[in-house]
Order: sequence, then C-alpha cells, then structure tokens
Amino acid sequence: MSIEAIREWVANAEAILVTAGAGMGVDSGLPDFRGTEGFWRAYPPIAKLGLHFEEMANPRWFVEDPKLAWAFYGHRLRLYRQTEPHRGFALLRDRIAAKGGEGFVFTSNVDGQFQKAGFDEKAIDEVHGSIHYLQCLENCSDAIWPNEEEIAVDMERFRALHIPRCPRCGAVARPNILMFGDWGFNAARSEAQALRFEAWLARNRTRRLAIIEIGAGTAVPTVRRQGEAIAASLPAAKLIRINPREAQIDPRLGWRLAMGGMEGIEMILR
Repeated sequence: MSIEAIREWVANAEAILVTAGAGMGVDSGLPDFRGTEGFWRAYPPIAKLGLHFEEMANPRWFVEDPKLAWAFYGHRLRLYRQTEPHRGFALLRDRIAAKGGEGFVFTSNVDGQFQKAGFDEKAIDEVHGSIHYLQCLENCSDAIWPNEEEIAVDMERFRALHIPRCPRCGAVARPNILMFGDWGFNAARSEAQALRFEAWLARNRTRRLAIIEIGAGTAVPTVRRQGEAIAASLPAAKLIRINPREAQIDPRLGWRLAMGGMEGIEMILR
C-alpha cells in the first residue's frame, strides 16, 4: 500500500463518493455496537434482558412493549442530537466542495451526522433510514414526518416516559428506520434518496471516482458491497477502505488503511 498513491488518486478525482458504516461515528464518541458485548456495554439494561442488538432493533417491540422500544430509540435519538461530528466529516465535506460539490454519501447510519456536519441533504442516501424521521406503526398513510419528539427515559427501569403517536390515527409512531425482520418500513424517503444516488452515479460513471469507505464492517455488509460493486463496475473508480479491524480488500478494487475513520481521513486528505 502506498499512501502517496491514495492521496494522488483522491487529489485528482473528479468526484468523491463517501460510503460509511457505524465505525464512522466512533471518533465522535458514538458506540458501534460491535458484537454482543459491545452492545451490552453501551446498554447495560438490555444486557440484563439478554437481548442482542438484532433482537432489540426489531419493530415487534413497538407492538409488544412500546415503552421498551422507545427507551432504546429515544436514548439513541438524544445521544445523536447531542453528538458533534468529528473533524473528519468537515475534511470530507470541504474536499467535496473543492470538487465543485461533485460528491455523494451512501451510509447505513441512521444518526443524521452527515447532515449535522453540513453535507448536502440532497446528496445523501441513508439506505437504512433515519432516526430523525417518524412513520405510523400501522402505516395508516404514506406519511413520513420529522422527529421533533423529546423522549425522556427512565434508565433504571429502561422505560420511555413518552410514546410518540401518529398525528393522523393516534397509533404508536416508530422511527423511519429499516430494522431486522421489518415488513412495515415505509421506504418512500429512502427510495427517493436512492433514485438521486443512481442519477448521480450515472452522471459520473466515466469520471475519475474516489470511493472513500469508512467504518463499514462485515456483520451487516450493505456498505462494503455497494462500494465494491461500484469499484468493480466503473472503469475509473477506486475504493479506499478505512477500517481498523476489517480492512481486507481485493487489491484490484483499491487500497486498504487499517486504522480508525478520523485518522484515515486525515491521512489521505491532508
């Protein structure tokens, strides 16, 4: 691996695609829920229940125990609102601006950190949705609305003290997030983002493209597979994979940097 080769490719790229997983937020202080132990360290009350992340991040809790469901998502909502994006976000944002704004973000994160860091809302594809939007649990309409709720949580009992409701029918509201085993996700917002992403890719398919992947693991490989597919299919695209533990990559697709997100971003953009 030549860091100079990576810097040269990014410096001369005509467009930049940022692909990001949970590891992108670690340097901002956000948990990445890596493994059951990591998830339980972040949420000791859920450890007492013996629930894994995949079990907790399931829409059935909004039906069976909405106070538990909203304790989990309400706490996360408050955490994301309080967290400031690390300086790596600004470096990426400014480099895209220097390219005339020719950039896009593809992320599995639901935390809204890219918007908070000043990225163009119309150039972000949140493939798993966003905690900052709500939908009706009963899907009484196709409505998706901004999450302006303030949800206090009793952390001792891990119970939400307020349950958001659909303003149309009064049913429990849930985050507009694609969860595990989720057949009720309202995909309208995500599909609109995906269409904009596809149009951006089509416009840039013959241009020199730098794909900068940060913190995308193999447990939920959506982001990794997207970047690899684009690097393999476009003639002038290279993937730079930044990951401290799972940096392996087919060298025909690009390069690997076995380090944390902010460190890797600073190394290639300085």
